[in-house]
Amino acid sequence: MASSDELVFLPLGGSNEIGMNMNLYGFGPEEDRQWIMVDCGVTFGDETTPGVDLICADPDYIVSEKADILALILTHAHEDHIGAVALLWPQFRCPVYATAFTAAMVRRKFEEAGVPNPPLHVVELGARLTFGPFDIEYVTLTHSIPEPNGLAIRTPLGLVFHTGDWKIDPNPTLGEETDVKRLTELGEEGVLAMVCDSTNVFSAGEAGSELAVRDSLTDLIGAQKGRVAVTTFASNLARVLSVCKAAACYDRSVCLLGRSMLRVVEIARDVGLLPKDARFIGPEDAGYLPKDKVLYLCTGSQGEPRAALSRIARDDHRDLALSEGDTVIFSSRIIPGNERSIFNLQNQLVELGVKVITEKDHFIHVSGHPCRDELKRMYGWVRPKISVPVHGETRHINEHAAYALELGVPDVIEPANGTMIRLAPDGPEIIDEVPAGRLFLDGRVLTPEGDAAMRMRKRLAYGGCVALAVVLDEKNRLATPVSAELLGLPAALDQDGGRLTVLIEEEVEAALDRARRKDLDDASADMIARRAARGVVARAWGKKPEALVSIVRI
Repeated sequence: MASSDELVFLPLGGSNEIGMNMNLYGFGPEEDRQWIMVDCGVTFGDETTPGVDLICADPDYIVSEKADILALILTHAHEDHIGAVALLWPQFRCPVYATAFTAAMVRRKFEEAGVPNPPLHVVELGARLTFGPFDIEYVTLTHSIPEPNGLAIRTPLGLVFHTGDWKIDPNPTLGEETDVKRLTELGEEGVLAMVCDSTNVFSAGEAGSELAVRDSLTDLIGAQKGRVAVTTFASNLARVLSVCKAAACYDRSVCLLGRSMLRVVEIARDVGLLPKDARFIGPEDAGYLPKDKVLYLCTGSQGEPRAALSRIARDDHRDLALSEGDTVIFSSRIIPGNERSIFNLQNQLVELGVKVITEKDHFIHVSGHPCRDELKRMYGWVRPKISVPVHGETRHINEHAAYALELGVPDVIEPANGTMIRLAPDGPEIIDEVPAGRLFLDGRVLTPEGDAAMRMRKRLAYGGCVALAVVLDEKNRLATPVSAELLGLPAALDQDGGRLTVLIEEEVEAALDRARRKDLDDASADMIARRAARGVVARAWGKKPEALVSIVRI
């Protein structure tokens, strides 16, 4: 180890936000570091990003050092941790490591992206791997998806424990219990820093056990008389199996609806996680069963418009129509930002006469992230010298840092995307700021945040557009009348035979006539026409639309 060696932590996504996790650990002197990447996830577009479904961290900084990326290590298979792997891997081309279930999920993504033979390596739970100066040990935790792992990252300058997403479930219904023995041993070995999940830091107590949810779901499903549809996160295989167990208690056959639900169950079967007694029927058979003998497990708990439950609510699903006497159970929580779409979905179901039951009405969901009592226990086991809160918005990270100090952690540091933190020696300290933007998946194209096309699309969504056709002769005179077309403006603005259109055309013609001179070039004519058109609409509407001008010379 050289005297100039440093151990640094660099989040490019997932700090000061929940989602699109991308974390980097570097070791070596400033001019010659080696890197490992932990997770490579996405977040989802909303009404502020029209046309965009997925958003990921911009990896430009680390791509510039891709020759020194030793490995991409995945903690678990949630989209905010693996959703960008196939999108961004062609820029890294480093080996990828994951346990069996996560690897199978990522392999599907590579196949869908048309990436042939990626270097995807399957590792066992509890595996220990070496990459240059990094010694990585997988530590088994519990979460709301199979095979969640923390990472014990050993380096010549100290041990970092990266938790990934976790909770403490004393009675997991699928997979192993939290490896408390190993966590305690890490604490005894000496942990320099813990990089830890902050999602539920404002919630007192503990998240709760999946077994208790199963018991509650069983009672609830038993009380229903008509068809029952349950929607939950497809990746929560333990919840899927809890619903199946509850259905079996009342002789209800389970039918899966939604591509992601079918995909997760198929992968679980392929890797041996699906119990042998788990049985499902197809929709063609479910339709012939009595209403009280079938249960549908559906995608769409967050109101996704193309998911199975949204199509059912719109009454345009080919395999299921719900009606009076049927019940939909939302065995999930509302992810912040999805409130409007979920409430709209629930209102549509109620309009069909369907009874809607949520976590507010009945105990049917527990979080996959640690509440304060669980954080206290984890800090008691691991005993880090430094707390590095991640996986949270600014308020979560700030509260987590304060709580860690309250729990007796000697030092804390609050990261933000793009802050390079030296953990050792002489850390923690922010030593650099690197670019940390976002990339939008626009159709099949990754575009940077702030891209001109995205900015234009937002402006069009806000104010619509006026399209103008202008024909000028060699003396800069109008050769034909100006033609205007309104796109995305309220119809009421153009009543009475297209009056607004006429006003725009007249104003543009007058403005161009006033400006007519020998040196009127196309750029000047474009600017004059746009200003005139937008001014007319602003006076009539109070908003300025975009204006597109087509100038033809004859």
